[in-house]
Amino acid sequence: MGQKVAIARDAASLEWGLADLRGIEAELAAGSLPDMQRAFKEYYKTKDSESKVNDAKNAAKKEFDDRADGYKKALDEVNKLNQQLDAPALSPDAKAQKSKERDEKIANIKTMEREINEFRQTREQQLQQQAMRMREGIVQEITEIVLERVKANGMDLVFDKSGQSTNYVPIVLYSRDSADFTAEIITALNKKAGTEKSSEKSSSSSSSPGTSTTKPAATPAKSTPKP
Repeated sequence: MGQKVAIARDAASLEWGLADLRGIEAELAAGSLPDMQRAFKEYYKTKDSESKVNDAKNAAKKEFDDRADGYKKALDEVNKLNQQLDAPALSPDAKAQKSKERDEKIANIKTMEREINEFRQTREQQLQQQAMRMREGIVQEITEIVLERVKANGMDLVFDKSGQSTNYVPIVLYSRDSADFTAEIITALNKKAGTEKSSEKSSSSSSSPGTSTTKPAATPAKSTPKP
């Protein structure tokens, strides 16, 4: 009797397991495999964010190059002073004066070295944090669009088609095209592009000072006396 009960219990567990698998299969067939990486790349805000980060990188590089040029010029000045100090015709007073000037420049160079290193480290951290904040914001917006579809279609399970396991193996090895709704996500994301850019234009134009289109009053013509 006990053996029959155990067999019946195992059969019921198997049936429940098959039902779960059929539910997962139905979810996948209904389209629950977005490609988050593709959505990220094709979202217009991603390109805008990359452009802003690149602009910040270029500005940081220019400032670094300017500091490096100043450092190089300071080194050249020290080298010139060293050459002048080696001149045998230099008087003791002039030599003392140039030695003092050289020591001051060397101290200034050490300060410049420290400031350049601090600048590089600080800017690198700022650029990394800026890129991370932008990425997190974009991923959040994409996730919100995905969740809207999940709620609208009553989905219970959604996988990232581009996701990988800890062993760098794709989580989803194969899926039908019908299960992929990435194109719908991208369309919904980029639908805001036109309205947001037009609103930015209108706000910038309204904030800029208006130019007067009023023409100056015409100067009255002089009457020429008749002979």
